[in-house]
Amino acid sequence: MKTLEIDWTRCDRHGLCAALLPTRFELDEWGFPVLRDKTVTEPDESDVRHVVAACPALALRLERTR
Repeated sequence: MKTLEIDWTRCDRHGLCAALLPTRFELDEWGFPVLRDKTVTEPDESDVRHVVAACPALALRLERTR
């Protein structure tokens, strides 16, 4: 299983993650992303990888859980 993580020290509030994958992200009142669910299932992994790669601040990462 994998989880999606946000590096808050890198996030610049571009909002691209929420625009590309609104089922997983929403933006708070300051424009920071809020994860609806951190768990990434195999059917969702391709979409999540696309958003991680598209983040201009490199603030998203996909981590393997134990």
